Amino acid sequence: MTVLTEDLALDAVANALVDELVTLPWGQETPSVYETGRLTSLAPWLTGHAERLRFLLETQGPDGLWPAPAPGYALAPSLSAVEAVLNVLRAGATGGVARTALTGCAARGLRALADLMPRLARIPDMPAIEHITPMLVARINEHLAALPEPAAAPLAPPPGMTGAMLPVVADLLGHGAEPPAKLLHALEIGGPAARGALAVRPVPCGPGPGAAAASVGASPAATAAWLDPAAPDPAALRYLEECVRPYGGPVPVAAPITHFERGWVLGWLVRAGFPVEVPAALVAEMRAALGPAGAPGGPGLPHDADSSSGLLYTLSLLGSPHPPDLLWNYETDTHFFTWRGENGRSVTTNAHVLEAFGHYLRSTGGGEPAAHYAATVAKVTSWLCSAQEDDGRWQDRWHVSPYYATFCVALALDGFGGAAAAPAVERAVRWILDTRNADGSWGVRGGSAEETAYAVQTLSLARGVPAGARRAVRKAVASGTAFLRAVPLTSDIDADRPPLWHDKDLYRPLAIVRAAVLGALRLGGRII
Repeated sequence: MTVLTEDLALDAVANALVDELVTLPWGQETPSVYETGRLTSLAPWLTGHAERLRFLLETQGPDGLWPAPAPGYALAPSLSAVEAVLNVLRAGATGGVARTALTGCAARGLRALADLMPRLARIPDMPAIEHITPMLVARINEHLAALPEPAAAPLAPPPGMTGAMLPVVADLLGHGAEPPAKLLHALEIGGPAARGALAVRPVPCGPGPGAAAASVGASPAATAAWLDPAAPDPAALRYLEECVRPYGGPVPVAAPITHFERGWVLGWLVRAGFPVEVPAALVAEMRAALGPAGAPGGPGLPHDADSSSGLLYTLSLLGSPHPPDLLWNYETDTHFFTWRGENGRSVTTNAHVLEAFGHYLRSTGGGEPAAHYAATVAKVTSWLCSAQEDDGRWQDRWHVSPYYATFCVALALDGFGGAAAAPAVERAVRWILDTRNADGSWGVRGGSAEETAYAVQTLSLARGVPAGARRAVRKAVASGTAFLRAVPLTSDIDADRPPLWHDKDLYRPLAIVRAAVLGALRLGGRII
């Protein structure tokens, strides 16, 4: 296939993906074991209960845990699934699934968790995991005390996970106090006090199926924890039904992810050179999402600097720049928070902040605040360079793989960091070259299409490649592109691999991953 005909074929797929941003405004992602387990326990009356149970049974691994790229990532989904199965056994609402199958699933899960938790020296940095874990351990132990089988000793949470905040959250909700916005996404940690909490109101989900739907925290689990089944809020019930519908029972970890998905998909496609036709109405919706505090990843989630930066950068790429001043709401003395009150820091959020300020300044001149924009660019550049690992990569709290973080940071620095960032970009390129697999792919645990796409795009787009490495870069891009050409461009490109993106559970944003692979194929085909 010539470059011309290959580009035409990829252009058609890219434009179809843009169309899906309009026709599927809630976003596309893999179902979540954690969230499905919570819905199984909290809403057994909801459509798809039997299908959720079967999903939990069918996805259990041979070791008794639910598959994950590393043991710590199996903690939340495995606890959720085991608690859900035990809850069903205790209530008798088996949905037609054989009780022996459920008992066997729970027994295997309990043995695996009892072995896993004492050995977890490091827990992955995932939202609310320090509260979710002790909550589910306590629920599991209640079930074990009430059930004759499976016979098992009570579980103990990993060291340090005391659950001390759980009664505080329950007391807050019980007294009608408004909880912090970031707590709403994991409202299920409030236990019975979350049910009908007066200070919590569902947020409308926006266009498409969201027209009559509203969620708590853009989370099926949080919404089910709040919803009173005796007198269900119609909009919240509609939300749960719409979350169930695409998967036939299981549910995603977050929905909608409208603004996050649109920013990443369109930004990556345009940066890769795709001549995508973006409807004016879609651009208008993206601009409208940016309020004084920016935008959330989707309606119901807290406003954050990451999603806001993604939209700002993409709007600038599309020739509709929006001033990035709103991002200063998230500024610290050294870097930018993802959201106010964040327990941690994110290099990819700061990379996206750098792109938002840098591209706006370059494309518009910046106007009166130009000096402030330039100072912000310099500050974030310095912080990102200081956060680089000794071997040249970056690691981030929102993704398992350093290839994603390195892709985000290296390209932001290469594009807007100037001469001060050049050595960091060179080290990142060298790390990518040094970690290529024998089959031309990249990946922390064997090659994946997603991680290979990040590596190919970084090597293809980075201008700061030392002269002595250019031949090696071309060779690596060629082999990575060949690997990707053999991958079917299905809706879930890495369907045989665990997801890599962080939320309460790991998930894969399907449209975003497809955009990454499409971009790599287009760029790689032109480099070679």
